[in-house]
Amino acid sequence: MKKRLSLSIILAVALGVIAAQSQTPKAPSSVPTVNSAAAAEIRVIDLDGLKKLLQRDANEPRPLLVNFWASWCDGCREEFPDLVKIDQDYRARGLNFLSVTVDELEDKAQAASFIEEMKAKMPVVLLNVADKEPAIHAIDMNWDGALPATFIYDKNGTVSYRHFGKISPAELRTAIDKQLGTKQ
Repeated sequence: MKKRLSLSIILAVALGVIAAQSQTPKAPSSVPTVNSAAAAEIRVIDLDGLKKLLQRDANEPRPLLVNFWASWCDGCREEFPDLVKIDQDYRARGLNFLSVTVDELEDKAQAASFIEEMKAKMPVVLLNVADKEPAIHAIDMNWDGALPATFIYDKNGTVSYRHFGKISPAELRTAIDKQLGTKQ
């Protein structure tokens, strides 16, 4: 009787593991939406997931602001309050914003804590790749991977603005206004 019970338990656990592995989430084809109830939720993506997020849909005329950062990066931490304010000011005006942390997977909780501390509402993903070089070049051939890095993609998916290092909020706002066809 004990053997049957043990075998039943092992079989049930094995089937549960197989079922869980078969339910691998698919990466969305557009920028994740803001989740105000869990702003510090960070989804892990790979290079293909990042490429899908950066693709511009023909039905999506809004520009996309993408900022690459890490919780250990001093310049990233210094500029982040300005980015949160820009997101607040431009979200209703038609700007999509994607925040991409390049923290290591084991530092995800630290990155989430930073996002929560900043009261950030933009979607945040953690880029989890074994080799960062292909990801860097997929974003911009002129980028050497230094952080922070900020890009604006126009409605056609072309990089219309790039800045390596800590951004100037006024310069970034000017670039966003140009994409939106407005003046602040």
